[in-house]
Amino acid sequence: MCFKKSDYHFDLPDHLIAKKPAEPRDSSLLLVVNRQDNSIEPKGFTDLLENLEEDSLLVINNTKVIPARLPGRRTTGGQVEALLIRELQLGKWSCLLKNSAKVKLGERLIFCEGQIKAILVGKTPQGECLLEFEGKNKLLKQLEEHAYAPLPPYILKSRNDQEKRSSDVQSYQTIFARESGAIAAPTAGLHLTESLLERLKNKLRLIEITLHVGIGTFEPIRETDIRRHQMHREHYFISEGAKIEVEEAMKENRKIIALGTTTARALESSFDGGSIRSGPSSTDIFIYPPYRFQVVDQLITNFHLPESSLLMLVSAFAGRELILKAYEKAVRLGFRFYSYGDAMLIL
Repeated sequence: MCFKKSDYHFDLPDHLIAKKPAEPRDSSLLLVVNRQDNSIEPKGFTDLLENLEEDSLLVINNTKVIPARLPGRRTTGGQVEALLIRELQLGKWSCLLKNSAKVKLGERLIFCEGQIKAILVGKTPQGECLLEFEGKNKLLKQLEEHAYAPLPPYILKSRNDQEKRSSDVQSYQTIFARESGAIAAPTAGLHLTESLLERLKNKLRLIEITLHVGIGTFEPIRETDIRRHQMHREHYFISEGAKIEVEEAMKENRKIIALGTTTARALESSFDGGSIRSGPSSTDIFIYPPYRFQVVDQLITNFHLPESSLLMLVSAFAGRELILKAYEKAVRLGFRFYSYGDAMLIL
């Protein structure tokens, strides 16, 4: 078995990491990987429809990314930046804070050019900081108006240009985002346009679930043996109606297609001895070979970074050798990688 982090390494040229989304969104490329015959075929994302069986069940993640990145300063003038992770109670958030070692408990911090203010009320052994925000009832509205999209670090972000800030917030959001709470986008969904979504609805059954993507999407695996890696816990919700749809598809042997690894993680976490658990829940499931999928039959996903937990998940789904072969072909053909990159359909 391949439990070393280095077993999931591949060479990725920097220029293949996408810095901006495709325009229009569905003009991105698609690599179709078939587990039955080990074929790997390049196509366009709009060719997705012809590769999916009629009446299959497409499951999407309707989480909405909050503008969770807050550039700011101390009252002494030193720069700080907060990345909100999760809300502990109204107006009180756990976050990652740059230059946090210099910030003292009880110190007031000023974010987004004075529009948002908070006090540092605690620090955790894991290195997270606890911020209590002023005007807690208005915080979400203030974030929407003044904070920045939590884009991955390699994407250049504006700090002062309002038009670019708004553009980042919009481009890092799926067209079906509804439930606020994520600090990273379910990026496989970024490829869908309204017109393509309508065409999918005409051929497939479509349901929504929610998994609020957390800090784990940014976290590298630091353990040499991947079995020692601990995923961050993420909250998800599956409605009773979605539960019934998934269970019916399983009983009728209709294909269940997960749009994105976040959707796959929620579905697999909800599996309970042949049925699906509905309602609110949370998961820290880490999927890597030789994990056996119980719910998901097909997967639409982006191309992930070397040695990442997401690459390990797709390796569990399709087999490590086939995935690394597909990634090698994607690099050779100039496919774009990561959040704003191209996509893969695994059949």
